[in-house]
Amino acid sequence: MTQNTFFRPGQEWLDTEGNLIQAHGGGVIFVEGVYYWFGENKNAPNAKNLKLHDGSTMDRVDVIGVSCYSSRDLLNWKHEGIVLPAVPDDPDHDLHPTKVVERPKVIYNAKTKKFVMWMHVDTPDYILAACGIAVSDTVAGPYQYVGHVRPNGKDSRDFTVYVDDDARAYLVHSSDWNSVTMIADLTDDYLGLTGHYTRHFDAGATNNGRESAAVFKQDGRYFIITSGTTGWNPNAAEYAVADHMHGPWEVKGNPCVGKDAETTFHSQDTFVIPVQDRPGKYIFMGDRWFPQNLQNSRYVWLPLEVTGDELTVKWLPEWNLSVFD
Repeated sequence: MTQNTFFRPGQEWLDTEGNLIQAHGGGVIFVEGVYYWFGENKNAPNAKNLKLHDGSTMDRVDVIGVSCYSSRDLLNWKHEGIVLPAVPDDPDHDLHPTKVVERPKVIYNAKTKKFVMWMHVDTPDYILAACGIAVSDTVAGPYQYVGHVRPNGKDSRDFTVYVDDDARAYLVHSSDWNSVTMIADLTDDYLGLTGHYTRHFDAGATNNGRESAAVFKQDGRYFIITSGTTGWNPNAAEYAVADHMHGPWEVKGNPCVGKDAETTFHSQDTFVIPVQDRPGKYIFMGDRWFPQNLQNSRYVWLPLEVTGDELTVKWLPEWNLSVFD
């Protein structure tokens, strides 16, 4: 059995059976002493030169499904399986291998006692731009697909979901062709939208939108980290702070410091993990995409330091949770 003793950002990361972890664009939920990591399983060769809406092409991997891993120490992850698999027999299904399934995030609804998975679902040309929803009675699934929605009638690509201390939940998604970030209220069962939403970080004519939002809360303040919109290519992260989820948000700048900070250490943010036994301590989760070989893409996990309204992510080639002590 493989045993990891350090985080090594950007290096191969093997699960407890010695296989490469396949949980790209993922998120983590903590349930009864165990962390669960959900992400895109890309364990197949690239599907080459797929045509996009604007006539350009890109590589991707045919949909395999959403993987789930479990861990008690955030270092050693057991593969719980593909908890939401592709649907190969129905070409019209959102989960057909020819479609797009990205950035799965799971939240728990205490009222319904259901685990709810949101994900970006799309057609191969990225025209649909919708959110898929699946549910399960147990955190490690299996999950049953419910269907998709275009939130409040808007396009939605990169996104996250966030549950606040009062159990209110929010969808935070890139919209208007990634030129604006929408923050939308979810219904009480987390399966739909209430219709209330607000617009933020509007790029206007600059076409410098934000995507890949990651949200957390510390000392009553909300933090959001986003990336620029440069496709598979890395860029500088940016964070903002607010007193309320619906803002106003104050943009503070790039939380990364040091060499390669301008490319977020050659990664793109996807989630921020609260470390459960260390209050106020967080882990920055990033994906280091390998566009020509997506199944071999890596993960960049680093300590995230919070001091008042200031966030700092520093590069460490090797570390473990003792840095928080």
